[in-house]
Amino acid sequence: MDGGDGSADLVINKRFVSEAELEERRKRRQEEWEKVRKPEDPEECPEEAYDPRSLYERLQEQREKKQQEFEEQFKFNMNEMKTRFLQMFEFLVL
Repeated sequence: MDGGDGSADLVINKRFVSEAELEERRKRRQEEWEKVRKPEDPEECPEEAYDPRSLYERLQEQREKKQQEFEEQFKFNMNEMKTRFLQMFEFLVL
């Protein structure tokens, strides 16, 4: 199944990041930061925010936010439709 080329080991090993790789990423981020940094910004590149939640939890939160936004929009549209209906009804009664 493996074919002897070691590709299965490569996939498994890529889940782990060595300290050297992390340091290289920090250096690249610092170099990029230096290119866009303004005089009032700190010299050190700000650290990336760490979110300990699982990917599922983060995606679930995004889905819930989108659902709430959709429901708010729908609620607004329903209120607008009710208002128009009542205005038409008042016009017909008068």
